[in-house]
Amino acid sequence: MSQALDYLLKARPQAMQAYFTFLKQAGSHLDPKTAALISVITKVHAKTSRGLKQYLPRALKAGASADEVIDALLMAMPALGFSKIVWAVDVILDMDLPAFKKYAAAGSVMGAAEWLPIASAESIPDGQHLFVRQGNLSCYVVRSGKDFVVYDAHCPHKDNVIMDSAATDGQLSCPFHAWKFDLKNGECISGGKTPLKKLAIKVEGGKIFTQI
Repeated sequence: MSQALDYLLKARPQAMQAYFTFLKQAGSHLDPKTAALISVITKVHAKTSRGLKQYLPRALKAGASADEVIDALLMAMPALGFSKIVWAVDVILDMDLPAFKKYAAAGSVMGAAEWLPIASAESIPDGQHLFVRQGNLSCYVVRSGKDFVVYDAHCPHKDNVIMDSAATDGQLSCPFHAWKFDLKNGECISGGKTPLKKLAIKVEGGKIFTQI
């Protein structure tokens, strides 16, 4: 349970207990698997990776297969939109659940991932970062000596892009919900626990590439 819910339970116990009773009774005529799949859909709609990671295993435990989870998300596309479904599948694949490895192991049907040049190595001083935005890609390139790392600029909380104006003293502070990240290692240092997503990188001919 989150700190916020724990606080509200202590501050308004009667109101919160009534709320949880409502949630429990609202699905009383649904079988556990259907109820769990609906919960997964609500977490995707809210685009909360923490909630999705919490409720997806519950759906699998309730008997839902990986195909049923995917079908549930696709059936909800009119409400979710395709971009949220793609986001959810990315989160699911990062969870590395055995149930979803059937298709992941089969290789990409769209061909090999493309390496995109995003910066020249010499343009980033040691200990500094560079914010890059190209098309759908938004990322931070961070240099430490001769080593480089690329982080997705989307906040793992709600997937909002953290612009370069939010970077101060080697830290990112998401302006939407105040999650803070250390650009040296991508770790979340305030607001949550999920780190920034690290992207693939290679340096060739003095240029930095990442995969899209």
